[in-house]
Amino acid sequence: MSIYKQLLEREKNDNPIRVGVIGAGQMGSGMIAQIATIPGMCVTGISDINVDAAKRAADAYNASAKKKTDILISNNFNEVINSEKVEIIVDATGVPEVGAKIALATLLAKKHIVLLNVEIDITIGPLMHKLFNNAGLVYSGSDGDEPAATLEMYEFAKTMGMEVLVVGKGKNNKLQIEANPDTARKEATEKGMADHMLAAFQDGTKTMAEMNLLSNAMGFVPDVVGMHGIKGDLDSVLKDLNTKENGGILSKFGVVEYVDGLAPGIFAIVKGQNDNVKHELSYLMKKGDRDHHILYRPFHLASLETPMTIAKAVLNHEASIVPQGAPVSETVAVAKKDIKAGERLDGIGGFCVRGVIETNKEMKTKRHIPIGLISGKVIATRDIAKGTFLTEDDVTLDESTTVWKLRKLQDEVFA
Repeated sequence: MSIYKQLLEREKNDNPIRVGVIGAGQMGSGMIAQIATIPGMCVTGISDINVDAAKRAADAYNASAKKKTDILISNNFNEVINSEKVEIIVDATGVPEVGAKIALATLLAKKHIVLLNVEIDITIGPLMHKLFNNAGLVYSGSDGDEPAATLEMYEFAKTMGMEVLVVGKGKNNKLQIEANPDTARKEATEKGMADHMLAAFQDGTKTMAEMNLLSNAMGFVPDVVGMHGIKGDLDSVLKDLNTKENGGILSKFGVVEYVDGLAPGIFAIVKGQNDNVKHELSYLMKKGDRDHHILYRPFHLASLETPMTIAKAVLNHEASIVPQGAPVSETVAVAKKDIKAGERLDGIGGFCVRGVIETNKEMKTKRHIPIGLISGKVIATRDIAKGTFLTEDDVTLDESTTVWKLRKLQDEVFA
């Protein structure tokens, strides 16, 4: 039975999926509004540090909902997580330390979790997935975000037996590696976003993190540190994202990548597994006789698709995207300005660091720091030049944070 029909059954039986949402910013409030008109699902709890934002999201929900809901509103996410009104949690915060606390509290409350927080997923996702899975619970990234959408396309191609060579996403914002909350403020205000959130998109951290999450879910790696990030269209990308011996830029296939020019879409470059399939692909794609073809979805609906993941988790005990095991890639911290000894570093989307993807092996060899651990009271122990990949010799991490403790446990579990 399809997800939609299962939801209709829940609606018919007056037994809707009861959703608790942590974070009522742009993505959280958009998703809450979406759920208002979905059959067999309702929002029963909303938490945000800004209670007014949570109230606005609840009012917008009830303004559209066919059946009004008494929604629990709180600035304490534990109240929503532990409420009997709630059976599944959505983390829409985008903050690593908060995400770590939410994930742990949700696990202890024995409830499923859906993440709109790629930042925490790339930092402790392998551990949390293992813990949730062992507890008989669903831990999942969200449909609609580029990683899950791209994984779906990858599995679509693999189910048909095709060889998948490259997967990736379009870059939504022009790369501005020095972007910070001040430079992002005007545009963020116009878009109704938090300054630091837009800065994290602009400086590339979000793109790196999204492809990091995809890498951990399917085993593909960045071809080079930071990926190539070429500019192109559907035709030029096929030529450029080929191996060097075939006139492209790649040293190998089996890689994740991003492209300036394909936003807001996601793509997979595929090859037919035999001559008959290759011929049929060329005929069906209407691009002439090609060895490689690009499968392309020209959109991703981000948080508006999250209810699909919620439904799959509760109804079918399925996840949309999870780490396949130990970390494959990491998003590590790089200084985006000169940092002085004794200076306290802020985290993702701030003034001090941006994220760059590399393999887990490279991170371990070079002792780089996952950007999700730049949280709490992190102090520079020496001057750090702009553009430096931070190491444990450059800063003192805050070992009192939940994210640090869980990352430490993850490192031990997957040693």
